Amino acid sequence: MKDNRFLKNYTSYNLILIAVVSSLGIATKPIVVPLVHVVTGPLFIPGGAIAGGFYMFWMVLGMGLVRKKGTCILIGIVQSILVISTGTMGTHGVMSLVTYTVPGLAAEIVFLFSKNNQFNVMHYVLGCMAANTSGTMISNMLFFRLPAVTVALILSCAALSGALGGIIASGIISGLEKMNIYLGE
Repeated sequence: MKDNRFLKNYTSYNLILIAVVSSLGIATKPIVVPLVHVVTGPLFIPGGAIAGGFYMFWMVLGMGLVRKKGTCILIGIVQSILVISTGTMGTHGVMSLVTYTVPGLAAEIVFLFSKNNQFNVMHYVLGCMAANTSGTMISNMLFFRLPAVTVALILSCAALSGALGGIIASGIISGLEKMNIYLGE
């Protein structure tokens, strides 16, 4: 009988990396969001759209470290469980399962377009952009329901922020690779 368990593809080391990266993503959110709100508050732009790139980057960084299909989705699921169980900033109750997992799915789709799990800067940039814009969009659909013009502006800001987060993640992965630090597989 074939063993079809999803987690069997991950080593203990991979799962620890996923847990650490997930935790760091949640831990940085209460620090980054208030700082971003100083700028976005007076402009009436939801701070999560801008701050998202700086805590969604942990998701794409995790993919760069683990390099296995499903990593971004797992990070999103772990983050949603952490947020629900601890009641930290950004909790949407049980809807956190959706608002944290959808960005993981969006980033995961971007990383599927790679050969032999070899990623370049565009994977990280587009992955983080996809995660942040999808997270912003799903939050708008579930909670805010803003007008289309406003959503277009916010999604543009989310894409820019996501691109910056992807560049940061790519830089960290490149630095680790130059130091010959074990990455994935």
